[in-house]
Amino acid sequence: MSGYSEFPWRALYAKGIPHTIEAPFTSALDMFKNSSNNNPNNVGIWYFDAPISLSEMDKQSDALACALLARGFKHGDRLAVYMQNLPQFVISMLATWKAGGVMVSVNPMNKERELETLLLDSGARVLVTQEALWEDVARVVVASGKSAVDIVITTNEIDYVVGEVPTILKVSKKSIAADASDMRNLISEFAGKTPPTVSLQSDEVAFLTYTSGTTGPPKGARNTHGNVVFNSATFQKWMNLTDKDIVLGVAPLFHITGLIAHIAVSFLVPMPLVLGYRFDAPTILDLIEKHKPTFTVGAITVFIALISDPTAAGRNFSSLQKVYSGGAPIAPSVIERFQSETGAYIHNIYGLTETTSPSHAVPMGALAPVDPTSGALSVGVPVFNTMVRVVDENGKDVAVGEVGEIVTSGPQVVSGYWNKPEETAHAIPGGELFTGDVGFMDSDGWFYIVDRKKDQINASGYKVWPREVEDVLYEHSAVREAAVIGVPDDYRGETVKAFVSLRPGESVTQAELIAFCKERMAAYKYPREIEFIDELPKTVTGKILRRELRVAELAKRQK
Repeated sequence: MSGYSEFPWRALYAKGIPHTIEAPFTSALDMFKNSSNNNPNNVGIWYFDAPISLSEMDKQSDALACALLARGFKHGDRLAVYMQNLPQFVISMLATWKAGGVMVSVNPMNKERELETLLLDSGARVLVTQEALWEDVARVVVASGKSAVDIVITTNEIDYVVGEVPTILKVSKKSIAADASDMRNLISEFAGKTPPTVSLQSDEVAFLTYTSGTTGPPKGARNTHGNVVFNSATFQKWMNLTDKDIVLGVAPLFHITGLIAHIAVSFLVPMPLVLGYRFDAPTILDLIEKHKPTFTVGAITVFIALISDPTAAGRNFSSLQKVYSGGAPIAPSVIERFQSETGAYIHNIYGLTETTSPSHAVPMGALAPVDPTSGALSVGVPVFNTMVRVVDENGKDVAVGEVGEIVTSGPQVVSGYWNKPEETAHAIPGGELFTGDVGFMDSDGWFYIVDRKKDQINASGYKVWPREVEDVLYEHSAVREAAVIGVPDDYRGETVKAFVSLRPGESVTQAELIAFCKERMAAYKYPREIEFIDELPKTVTGKILRRELRVAELAKRQK
């Protein structure tokens, strides 16, 4: 029996936390209906200053579902949602399920080519989008006739605003398109109607979430209702969430973190979800002080931005007691800095689109250990009902403490990719997800992610993991964000280059920062080049894009 099959991590669970749990509902829709029926007057969403009750969310999504059915939407049809963090996103999701459909979440940063790719791959019949995105991007895609979209519904970011329009919302009035239906008008037209009861099974797809496509075309992960309900329950029980909690929506709702750690778990508990259109540090700081959220999950760049914002001084963060961060490696020094400035400890969490959000998390109240050899901060331990192995290139278990690929199985792992059986067989053979992340488990059961396989730097035959260098850079008081890549070198084959943005009001020279790293790591690891830039490229979820830096650097060197 290997060290993994003995589940050593279960001894690290918080007191009173069970080793296994049962999914409390068959579908995510059942989860919401239970909460709305039992707590109709509870606030489901705060959109800036505007409260929307669970009962109102239920009624509006009923009406929208009836509008969809009246236009021929059928069980199993796909509806694409292409918008920022709006209440309409959540209402569209519920309406899709009530009509028996599958929601397709689309990044609102996507342009024409990217939107077309997702619409074609998913076969979506309906597109629900913001008026501005319809005008600027989506109309051309739909007009081409390549996709299956035959119903377009538009909405506006000010539709649910009460009182003065927040400064982050640049739109001052509606502009209803003649070639699309307006969501508020549809909800008004079908107000008071209820759709026929639909029975959604646990193995039916709740939504398709598309991978970033860093290793090829984006793939639609088939996140089932069973996946969604299980990991909603995981969040609820792991973080001990109750109806006294309030979740702060800092992650984009289209992303798996927003879908599960914000929307779905708010349905289950139930607890209010605070939305502010998109991440903007001053706006989020205002919402924290106004609504006093207790729980959130976001990329580490979110938390760096919050404490680095010029308006952060003197802000009250005291309500945030259950703070988690995932999606990218975290430098221990950043956690220390955030805790010293806000009082809140950031718990690490780890998961993928294909694990429907978390597969690992640091137990509430525990401090993640730091590996003394690599300096990596632990991503936590496998959550309920989850089996994790670390394997070599042949898929065989490596010894405890040795580095290999993380392989995960459990109720949260998707059954596969939408219409891609070959990719499914390659990445999820037998239901086990080969994550592509390299890491190890220590003898106590804590897991550590070293890096992505493709990001490894080979300098004179020595292996350098970018994350380790970035962690050291973050220890410098002037550094706000850092990203490390390998660049061509005539002598060493590859050498280490760092891109750094500085904290407001701070300064440091390239030579000083190189010397700082040189004192703290092996000679083959420290960066030989450092480039200062104002902002590092990021995904909409806040994950720093090393690949964009690599592409730009290669193009620059080829000139």
